[in-house]
Amino acid sequence: MLYKVTATYKQNLLKEFFTKLTDGTIADQEPDGSEMIASMKRAKLQDDKSAEWYENCFCAVPLNHERTTVYDSYFSDFKTTLIEEIRDDIDGDSFWQFMQKS
Repeated sequence: MLYKVTATYKQNLLKEFFTKLTDGTIADQEPDGSEMIASMKRAKLQDDKSAEWYENCFCAVPLNHERTTVYDSYFSDFKTTLIEEIRDDIDGDSFWQFMQKS
């Protein structure tokens, strides 16, 4: 299933999160590591200290595994909306590039 996700990022942990996204820690996580990395590369920075992105997930509870293993350490205030396809409706600067500079 495909979800549109919005979550508030924890500014003080962005460097640590980016390191785990780029050093193989998250990529090696089964079954969702590669999807989390792809999702963060698609994510857009929002004005209210949040990021918004699309993510595929097949958990009974949206992003359950992703949140318990990674996301809850780096984000809060999750909002997920089930959608049918990725649209080009998320505006903002690249969250990936923002983390890279942190």
